[in-house]
Amino acid sequence: MAKTLKTKMNILLIAIGAILLAFVLIQFFAFKSQRNIETSAYVVNKKYAQFEIRSYEAALFTTVKLSTKGYKNSSSKGFSILAGYIFGKNERNEKISMTSPVTMSLEDSMTMMFMVPKEFKKEMLPKPNQSSIEFKEEPAKTVAAIRFSGWADDQKIEKYKQKLKSALDAEGIPYSNRFYFLGYNPPYEFFNRKNEVIVELQ
Repeated sequence: MAKTLKTKMNILLIAIGAILLAFVLIQFFAFKSQRNIETSAYVVNKKYAQFEIRSYEAALFTTVKLSTKGYKNSSSKGFSILAGYIFGKNERNEKISMTSPVTMSLEDSMTMMFMVPKEFKKEMLPKPNQSSIEFKEEPAKTVAAIRFSGWADDQKIEKYKQKLKSALDAEGIPYSNRFYFLGYNPPYEFFNRKNEVIVELQ
């Protein structure tokens, strides 16, 4: 009886060790892959206590407009559609590199956007299999950005949107109604998660 219990305990410890090892390897892979991903280029113009002012270069995006409302309902659906396109669900079965961050407009009907790698021009991109996917050229813009860590949800995004608005109002900086959520991490990355809410300035 004692021998059987000891054997079961050993098997359990081995299983736990294997799970922990797999978890560490996944986090290491996520950290390493993030360092190699192309990111949106911007210049920080000025830093404030709670936010910073940035200038972004013009960029091309792959986009999908969603009929659902809110981050929770829209993020997984939008990500699945756009990830499918860049992973080969297009007329040439061509894979396109992932970029960061993933952008979502904070409107009643949300739009998710993946930045297209700079090596591609609009006319070079393969035609999507899904008609809901469109290509959008975003002009250069100046924005205010506020950052938060951890896992994003609708409550956190709204909280930091309001914090950003209050901070801009306090500084007398005029802004538009074009707010966006930026997510920098894949779903399986647990540590050093980075999220931002930005708004285009007037």
